[in-house]
Parts: sequence; structure tokens; C-alpha cells
Amino acid sequence: MLTTHSENELQLTADVLVIGGGPAAAWAAWAAASQGVKVIIVDKGFLGTSGAAAASGNGIMAPSPENWDKVVSERYRSGKNLANLRWIERVIEKTWLSLPLVEDWGYRFPKENGESVRQSYYGPEYMRVLRKNLLRVGVQILDQSPALELLLADDGSVAGARGVQRQHHRTYLVRAGAVVLANGGCAFLSKALGCNTNTGDGLLMAVEAGGELSSMEASNHYAISTAFNATVTRGVPFGWASFSDEAGNDLGGYVNGRRDPSFLPNALLKGPVYARLDRATPEVKAVIEKSHFIAYLPYKKADIDPYTERVPVTLVLEGTVRGTGGIRLTDDSCGTKVPGLYAAGDAASREFLAGLASGGGGPNAAWAISTGQWAGVGAAAFAKSLGAHANERVARPTGQAGLRSPTVGGTPSPSPSSASFDSEAIVRGVQDEMFPNISRHDTRSKYLQSPR
Repeated sequence: MLTTHSENELQLTADVLVIGGGPAAAWAAWAAASQGVKVIIVDKGFLGTSGAAAASGNGIMAPSPENWDKVVSERYRSGKNLANLRWIERVIEKTWLSLPLVEDWGYRFPKENGESVRQSYYGPEYMRVLRKNLLRVGVQILDQSPALELLLADDGSVAGARGVQRQHHRTYLVRAGAVVLANGGCAFLSKALGCNTNTGDGLLMAVEAGGELSSMEASNHYAISTAFNATVTRGVPFGWASFSDEAGNDLGGYVNGRRDPSFLPNALLKGPVYARLDRATPEVKAVIEKSHFIAYLPYKKADIDPYTERVPVTLVLEGTVRGTGGIRLTDDSCGTKVPGLYAAGDAASREFLAGLASGGGGPNAAWAISTGQWAGVGAAAFAKSLGAHANERVARPTGQAGLRSPTVGGTPSPSPSSASFDSEAIVRGVQDEMFPNISRHDTRSKYLQSPR
């Protein structure tokens, strides 16, 4: 753990520091740089390959304008009428207007009748284009450099962050006028593809600095996956599945022709559930095998025909990545309770967009694009408001969970309590809140994938 300044600590300054390496972080860094400020972005992995978005393709909630009213209404109803209609509208509009930029930067959306169809993206290529664009506009990228704690000025505003450059074996300190937390949600050890970097550290850093979390009661989200390879949680193909029990009895699972999200959890509590994609038409099969190839790959590798053979399915805990909760936003620029601290993407609470429903897939992709830009512009404006001497402020580190650091740039403050933590008790407490309320050794442990 980071406890002291290393002798060769890297010290940098910026107007805006963005923490994260997925779409929301990339959009935030670009948006801030477009305001004419200096931007540094740090990621615990390699920006462009780490995180859930880079691992596969993803839909985007970006309907054409003539369908906006319909999609807004459907999204509001799916969130149990607990979302915010104005926010849904502005997310859809911002996303629709932003996607042509991605095309200008070099991404090639498929075309129909000569027109681009901007309804989904291929994660690896999408992130490659976003990274290339950040370098083009002069954003400084620190890869393999996890941020561990925020810095606060005497007035309580954010003043930067500290972390570790793992490959250089040194610590770093970035002083900044504003910070955007866009480092994902929390699905650590869920086994879901691309989620091992989603450790919820942004949520922790925000709380340590005085921020608040919101809608965490809507964060415990499970996603469907094949049981024989419970890593790929792409639910789209299962929209054309028939579900049955071990004896082959049809279980239904649909409401008004659409898959009932509450069906599978309840069915799994009673016993094994099997799926066969026998409702897929030839056209749908082509889409599954091309646009959702990462979901089709497990079948292909196991030499299974998913359209004719039954396969066991399970649920994988994806926490806040597909859930709703995160850092509470306090204004339209995605500001938080901490002055100068902004949040975007899965790190932010998505209650305005999702209500109590999952934001997984297309809505989350749109949320990353839109909130990333609003946070980046908001952070740039805040940094400019501080004037030329913003990075001369005395700052103190806020790290508490495992971090014991001296004051930065001023007189050291008294050390935080050195009380020991019973880590196993903490883990058990979290599991008791998150896991289904059934015995640890019965159905759940056999049929539900849980983090360990």
C-alpha cells in the first residue's frame, strides 16, 4: 500500500485530472480538452483495453429523433417511473449528436442504404479510436497507473490525486483544479468478462473525500450467462431462447413477448434452468454470430449448436456495472457534493436514467458518452474559475481504507486511526447484504456465480 512519498515520485500538474480508462473517461478527457485546458488521464490498466466496454460489442441507446418520445417513455416505465424524464431526454439527445464525432475520428459504423447505423459498437475498435483521439488533442495518458486517493484543499474542494505507476515502481501525484471520477462501477471477482478492473475504487475515493453514494439499494444486479462458461454476460441472444427445467418442461419466462427479468432468478432458486435459442430466425442468427460474436464464441469453442441443443444457464453478479447505484450527482454537469469533483459513467449513480431498472447495455453506453462530456466540460469550467494559482493550494490526502499518508504541501496532520480491520468480517457483511437470502451451501452456491 502507498504509505509514504517515494524518492522518485512523479509530480505533475493539470487543469483537469480524469481517473478511469473506459468510454466515460475518454469522453470526459476529450470534452475537457476541447475547452482549452490541460488534461491528464490515469488508468489502472491500458486505456483502450481495460474495462467491460473494451471486452466486447455493446448496443447504444441512440434512437433516431423520430423515435425519441417512444424510447423516453419506454425507458421511464422500465425504471418503475423512478427515473427522470428530462435526464433521459438529454442523454438520448447528447448521445445521438455525439456519435457522428466517433465516425469523424475513424470508427466505421455499418451502413444500410448508404447511411450509417449507429446503434452499437465493437468494443476493442471503439476504444482504440477513442484513445487515438485523446492523443491527437494532447491529453496526457498515464497507463498502468491506478489512482489510490484524492487530494483536498483547505476549503474542501478537490485538488488532485495520488497513485502508483506499477511498471515504473514509483508513486505519482497529480495536482489539478478539478477531477472526474470515471473509473467504473464495482463487479470485482464476478468473473464477468472485462470486469476484473471494476473494483469500485472511484466510489471509495469519492466517499473518503466527502462525497455521497445514491441508489445503492438498486446495485445488486445479476446477468444471464451460460453455466459452462460463466464469464460472458451478453443477454441479447437469450431474447430468442426457450427455457426449460431439467426434465425438459417449458418454463415460459416471457411477458408480452419479451423476456421477464424476474423469471430466471426465481426459476434458478427451484433448480437448474436450460436455454435453447430456438426462437431465433435466420436473420437473428446472423446478428448473434456477427454483432454479438463474444456471446456466440463459448458455444463455438464447446462445439455446441445453441439453436438446437439445451445448455444450462446461470446468473453472474455484476453489481453496479449493470446496476444503478454510484456516486450521487448534484447538478446537470455531473458535479458531486465535493466542489471540483465530477463523476461519469458507471462510477456515477444512474438513477436519473435507469430508476430501479438495470442500465446495462445500450442505456449505460449512452450514459457514458453523455455524462462523460458533461463532467469534462463542468470540470474544465471549475478549474478555470480557480485562476492561475489553483495548483499552488495546500492539499491533504484523503485515503483511509488501507492508506496512511502525510499531508501534501503543508504541515503533516495527525495520522488517521491505526485500528486494525477484520477484513473477513467486512467481506461477510457485504455478502450478507448482496447475496440472495438463502443458505450459503444450497441452491445459490450451486447455480449462481458469486464473487470470492
